[in-house]
Amino acid sequence: MRLQPVVLSGGSGTRLWPLSREHFPKQLLPLVGSRTMLQNTVTRLNDSSFKFPLLSPLVVCNEEHRFLVAEQMRQIGVIPRQLILEPFGRNTAPALTLAAFSALEADEDCVLLVMPADHIIADIPAFQAAVQAGYQLAQNDHVVTFGIVPTRAETGYGYIEMGQPLPIMAIDSASIPKAFRIKAFVEKPDQETAQSYFQSANHLWNSGMFMLRASIWIEKIATHASEIEQACHQAIAEGSQDGDFFRIKHAAFDACPSNSIDYAVMEKLTTEKENHPSVVVSLDAGWSDVGAWPSLLEASPRDQDGNMVRGDVYLENTQNTLLLAEHRMVAGIGLKDLMVIETSDAVLIVHKEHAQCVKNVVSQLKKAGREEHIKHRKVYRPWGCYESIDYGTRFQVKRITVNPGASLSLQMHHHRAEHWIVVKGTARIIRDDEITLLSENQSTYIPLGVKHRLENPGKLPLEIIEVQSGSYLGEDDIVRFEDHYGRVG
Repeated sequence: MRLQPVVLSGGSGTRLWPLSREHFPKQLLPLVGSRTMLQNTVTRLNDSSFKFPLLSPLVVCNEEHRFLVAEQMRQIGVIPRQLILEPFGRNTAPALTLAAFSALEADEDCVLLVMPADHIIADIPAFQAAVQAGYQLAQNDHVVTFGIVPTRAETGYGYIEMGQPLPIMAIDSASIPKAFRIKAFVEKPDQETAQSYFQSANHLWNSGMFMLRASIWIEKIATHASEIEQACHQAIAEGSQDGDFFRIKHAAFDACPSNSIDYAVMEKLTTEKENHPSVVVSLDAGWSDVGAWPSLLEASPRDQDGNMVRGDVYLENTQNTLLLAEHRMVAGIGLKDLMVIETSDAVLIVHKEHAQCVKNVVSQLKKAGREEHIKHRKVYRPWGCYESIDYGTRFQVKRITVNPGASLSLQMHHHRAEHWIVVKGTARIIRDDEITLLSENQSTYIPLGVKHRLENPGKLPLEIIEVQSGSYLGEDDIVRFEDHYGRVG
């Protein structure tokens, strides 16, 4: 039976603001190492010694992130078996249900390995050994989850209480993972309860990773959350392929309840007699879900004083501090247990004891109608990116980078005119019926109401400075007539 990796990449990571934003969440960021968390998740099964066939990953992501996800897959040479777009988030149970229906449509029944895209796992061989053990159980109709061996009395995670042990066949690994029947799922505890769990060694952290056959998941979701099963079945059945992406039926998915895998199904499997018992495989592999800034500090290499720094940073007499500088030099003196994150448009300073409250900042930004929770000043597009470098009343200045061979849509604006100055590379400009080639230090003017397109015909990135002027400069003042990426309108 083949193994189908399913990568869930729909989270928003609000507690890692200001680095993680709604349009560029934490799974798309290189938080540890040079690869992003999504890329690390997808490549975690590479070079394994599995005795079963491994399929290309099936990725479920938010529609807003589709081009970013596709580009990150291209960078590591991975072609997803399918890239399913969610028009809006409905939590993990619907996401897995979409993936299960997709897998069953494309293939005979297979074992799904469900992995959130925003986890850190340091010990890859230990993870692969746990997957091998989980595969044995899932192939024999068990519903498998992975429980993390606790390293401390943690109040920020849910727990799994272990029941009777289950035998696992020998694996070509230094350590054979252990498996247990699941006795109970436990909500996030208070400090005293968490300490008792840690000391008893009878509880594991709930990782949010699962293994089971696609047909069994559909059976369980239909039994315990039929509205999710029906809505997702219709959303897939009436969906359509759009280039590299599979677009589900919006109207059908809009009717789908929001629920997690745990609440919708897993917790119910421990309270009744089941044909397919739920089991947990213990995992001790340097795991972290990077749920808040202190988690990143703990999961990262640190200096002799316990500090983790990135960027242009100067520290003096500082301990156990995380300091990330993206756009300017940052100095820290006499700091302890602080999280300091500098971006182009926001700076966060928070004590590690209050790091869970960062999400409150995001809530306040939403209430105030501000955009700092949605996007960075640098915004990525399928053709490249742009960055706002200055703005004021009736003007805005952007730095635009167009990838080799890429082009913006053929478009027009009702409220603004644009001046373009080529800084690097060669630009092909379409302005109504006129076509012009511009090289470095040359410029052009796009009057209000004129159809225009910017293209990069060269083999190097094209960089231009765009000066906008007009009564309204919002991104929604774009009328697209033609677009290579399906964004007409």
